[in-house]
Amino acid sequence: MRRGGGTALELAATVIATIFRIAAFLIVLAIIFVVLEANEENGIVSFILDVGDFLVGPFDGLFTPEDMKVEIAINYGIAAIVYLIVGQLIGGLVRRAGGSRT
Repeated sequence: MRRGGGTALELAATVIATIFRIAAFLIVLAIIFVVLEANEENGIVSFILDVGDFLVGPFDGLFTPEDMKVEIAINYGIAAIVYLIVGQLIGGLVRRAGGSRT
């Protein structure tokens, strides 16, 4: 039987994993916008690229191939994968913490 705290931790785990999935999704959108040369003057495109730059900061320059599109695809792609993995790990740890209180 679960206590009320387990439900709250389950919700927290879901929210955490979802936030990391959204971050990964925004990074992938930024990759698509760069590769397909979306109009950076567009407000949505500009916003997504800015968010992508912010989220990918630690991964910037990880690999530096000559083609900028390839560099963005590789570095941003790695960042998106890391966000997904970290989100799942943290969500799983929070879920486990909730399960240990039953």
